[in-house]
Amino acid sequence: MKLKVQNEYSQLKTVILGIANDLGGQRNLDESYDPKTKEFLRKGISPNEREMVPEMEAFADVLKKYNVEVLRPKNLNGVNQIFTRDIGFVIDDKYIIPEIIPEREDEQDAIQHYIDKIDPSQILDAPLGVRIEGGDIAVHNEYLFVGYSNAKDFYNYKTARTNEDGLNYLKENFPNKKVIGVQLKKSDYEARENALHLDCCFQPLGLGHALIFEDGFKFQKDLDIIYDIFGKENLIKISRMEMYDMCCNIFSINKNTIISERGFVRVNEKLTSLGYTVEEIPYYQISKQEGLLRCSTLPLLRE
Repeated sequence: MKLKVQNEYSQLKTVILGIANDLGGQRNLDESYDPKTKEFLRKGISPNEREMVPEMEAFADVLKKYNVEVLRPKNLNGVNQIFTRDIGFVIDDKYIIPEIIPEREDEQDAIQHYIDKIDPSQILDAPLGVRIEGGDIAVHNEYLFVGYSNAKDFYNYKTARTNEDGLNYLKENFPNKKVIGVQLKKSDYEARENALHLDCCFQPLGLGHALIFEDGFKFQKDLDIIYDIFGKENLIKISRMEMYDMCCNIFSINKNTIISERGFVRVNEKLTSLGYTVEEIPYYQISKQEGLLRCSTLPLLRE
């Protein structure tokens, strides 16, 4: 299987898109590990399979419209397999198998048949203690942005998913990249204060812009690096409520074409005004689990 991902927006050729089938019913609060899922559980309006499957299939339909090869995980009954982004990711021509939280390890079994087709020399299997999730990784040509938490935050928050060992592991294995570690604000209890992953508050786009929720970053110095790389004038700033709605977590098919949630009216209009073609689909129910379009994808090949 051919691998190549050098940024977030070159023409997508092959992607693993999650599935929302046979989730095994709603989780209870003790089984949930992010504040937004817990919030909707408490309200009694958590999404169900009947609502989420059509949203994921609408996503698949748009990808196929642009001649993208769409691969799907094997269906594991009772396992939430929507968010494939975190269980594996590609940088350049390497497939990284990360160590993830124990509650999600079964999800990796559902895509193993694809991993088995990859040349073993192209696989990096992160060792024990090296914690990384794909939502914390943004590839931008020579730059590799990594959202991470320092040791204190990592062990204090369930929502901290990438540690300093993960950051250092990527620096060691991608010496040709300018690896930029940025620390994110975390909360296990309030979704509006929690940057679960880097792609919840930052995403590079194909025409030189980037979506950003500035208050998701713990330190101004990390923001200053992003300002220098992209230019402040090319940043599309996201409000706190837009971050909560997952407006940064859209997905680029190519440098000009973006898939976005149809309810992101302001952001979609802004993107259109900047020259992007925005394919709008319903994805609100899935957003209740603190993930959206980028979270649902594991790109394997971009031109």
